Amino acid sequence: MAHAKNHDYHILPPSIWPFMASVGAFVMLFGAVLWMHGSGPWMGLIGLVVVLYTMFGWWSDVVTESLEGDHTPVVRLGLRWGFILFIMSEVMFFSAWFWSFFKHALYPMGPESPIIDGIFPPEGIITFDPWHLPLINTLILLCSGCAATWAHHALVHENNRRDVAWGLALAIALGALFTVFQAYEYSHAAFGFAGNIYGANFFMATGFHGFHVIVGTIFLLVCLIRVQRGHFTPEKHVGFEAAIWYWHFVDVVWLFLFASIYIWGQ
Repeated sequence: MAHAKNHDYHILPPSIWPFMASVGAFVMLFGAVLWMHGSGPWMGLIGLVVVLYTMFGWWSDVVTESLEGDHTPVVRLGLRWGFILFIMSEVMFFSAWFWSFFKHALYPMGPESPIIDGIFPPEGIITFDPWHLPLINTLILLCSGCAATWAHHALVHENNRRDVAWGLALAIALGALFTVFQAYEYSHAAFGFAGNIYGANFFMATGFHGFHVIVGTIFLLVCLIRVQRGHFTPEKHVGFEAAIWYWHFVDVVWLFLFASIYIWGQ
């Protein structure tokens, strides 16, 4: 009786996952630095495999905790606030790329600047027409966000699992289509990553966004699998809610990228 649980908090057992995550991240990033210095990508790839395995195992444990009833209202509140803080960190991450882009666009002169005569984009850079493929991709991502909202509404307000599955499937398909079109756009770029600040900013900002789209698509796919297994209820669906928040964050970031880099930046 002295060890009986009389509170709503979840006391976690000892776990190897935080240690594996830190080791995998270090090996991956250190290997990436060695790769940039010509040592080959293998160390970085080994670290990436460790990170991916850790992500799968750690989140599998979190799903198991939820199914076993460990996610009480207090725990679910903590998970929501934790994910909100994660989204805030992502906002600051993308703020760095926007800062770099606007700094070089508005103040292109300087002794270290590769831009000649204060012209931005630099002379010879042919930018994308924002009203063709970038506009199509914008509409695709917005429609995907609408489909995700449909799925969320169907779960929370109607408990209609058929509509939840259809909404998620549509959001996933549109997210995958966005990635395909983004890769097609990259293959037809008239400028490269190296040699000019415009190309570096463009590919870093849109490339990291594309990476987030891939992660978000996988996130939604996992939620779809869990919906089909009956994991979510209108009262308990923190993982599903986090996926929707993440997807809307990806939508909003793209709108800023489209408006600033594609339209204003040309």
